[in-house]
Amino acid sequence: MADSIWSPSSWKTRPVAQIVNYPDQQHLRRVLSKINTLPPLVTPAEIERLRFQLAAVQRNEAFLLHAGDCAESFDACTQQNISAKIGLILSFSLILIWGGRLPVVRIGRIAGQYAKPRSSGTERIGGREVPSFRGDNVNGLDPNDRTPDPERLLSAYFHSTATLNYVRGLLTSGFASLHHPRDWSLSHVRSPSLRSEFEKITQGLSDALDFSHTIGADSGRENIPFERGGGRGVLGEVDFYTSHEGLMLDWEQAMTREFKNDVASSGLSPQQSSFYNTSAHFLWVGDRTRQLDGAHIEYFRGIRNPIGIKVGPSLGNDELINLLEIVNPNKESGRVTLITRYGAGKVRDHLAGHIEAVKRSGHPVAWVCDPMHGNTLTSGGGLKTRNFGTIISELTSCISIHAACGSRLGGVSLEFTGELNDEGFSVTECLGGSMELSEEQLGLRYQSFCDPRLNFEQSLDVAFLISNHFKEERLGGKGENGIFAALGGGRTQSNSNTTDRSL
Repeated sequence: MADSIWSPSSWKTRPVAQIVNYPDQQHLRRVLSKINTLPPLVTPAEIERLRFQLAAVQRNEAFLLHAGDCAESFDACTQQNISAKIGLILSFSLILIWGGRLPVVRIGRIAGQYAKPRSSGTERIGGREVPSFRGDNVNGLDPNDRTPDPERLLSAYFHSTATLNYVRGLLTSGFASLHHPRDWSLSHVRSPSLRSEFEKITQGLSDALDFSHTIGADSGRENIPFERGGGRGVLGEVDFYTSHEGLMLDWEQAMTREFKNDVASSGLSPQQSSFYNTSAHFLWVGDRTRQLDGAHIEYFRGIRNPIGIKVGPSLGNDELINLLEIVNPNKESGRVTLITRYGAGKVRDHLAGHIEAVKRSGHPVAWVCDPMHGNTLTSGGGLKTRNFGTIISELTSCISIHAACGSRLGGVSLEFTGELNDEGFSVTECLGGSMELSEEQLGLRYQSFCDPRLNFEQSLDVAFLISNHFKEERLGGKGENGIFAALGGGRTQSNSNTTDRSL
């Protein structure tokens, strides 16, 4: 199967999961033809740079932070929302770096994460059956606007362009400067302990920067191994990459371009060329679309981008290895990231087997924990939510299982947001955390039209927990047998809504 000739359109010969049925196919073809002529959103050099950095994650020389919205909306493409999201990602990564003394690879679920898979093609609203909402790039959230419209694909392109343009502008104009991390939206955090802990980091960082400047050690990055590989990334002072689920294959094909190989960045033969998906640096295939003989795996196997594969409890050990053989037959470093999403109650039944199977196969992968998607529940009031304690339970289990298997967790994939409402308050979509959000408070500022997200405070709670683990491990202390064992031993339980970060 994988030996057949690949092209950007060869996926059309395979069964397509999560297909969108457009009533006007001629209109769809016109729009896709237009998109195919529009400029790329990202460059091959940036993509190669990310591959280089993900290879470092695979060697346990860096940590991957993959984070953002479950699904973006066109209406959320605003200066305030984008700044808040980038600020939260920067704050989270700074906390990780401070504790672990490891580079952090930042990949946002941003500038293209508009589509959403659905378990059913229709849903009942107000007593009538309507097509399911598939994301802003397909149809509208309004029940009267559910007919798939190709023009929304063009809107997705331009909203992605606007988002990425503003992100690039932010990161090249000093927003990401380590000299003023307090500007990253921390002003609204109401938890005194969170503010205090973050202030300690920023003060320590300030002292370290002053010292480096004094001795003349703050100039030049060219001699840092992590800084090699491809051209400069999206940023000025930090690298930041974009991602989305590769769900809409018509769109992905239209954004796939052939480039002559740049031997300096890719190491490939300059006499040959490669295909890059230029809509994002990183794409992942979901749990619903990873069929071995399906269209999505056929498409993913041919692009040069680094890719993620969602790994859930329904994926057998042999099937996982077959997937790796198809998408990475030459076992190239930096190519595949496995994003596990079992659920807190199932992770111990499946993760160890997957780790051992991959180790036997010899495939290089980065292991990333998604503690969000397997832990969604419905509140008494009918809102989709997640329990902070359950999220932490799956994360801590992943770390301990990897350690027991002689492996290491290389990253975390989170759905979080730095969004604020008009009064300056964080969203209230997930239970628990240091602010002890209760079920009765969910409706106060519930803004997601997709899955529930951690708010700013809850996200920093997670960041400090991981950072403290790294610090203990680095200093030869308790490591996962200390901090995370304590979390699992009573201070943060899967049925608890609070956490104690003073462990």
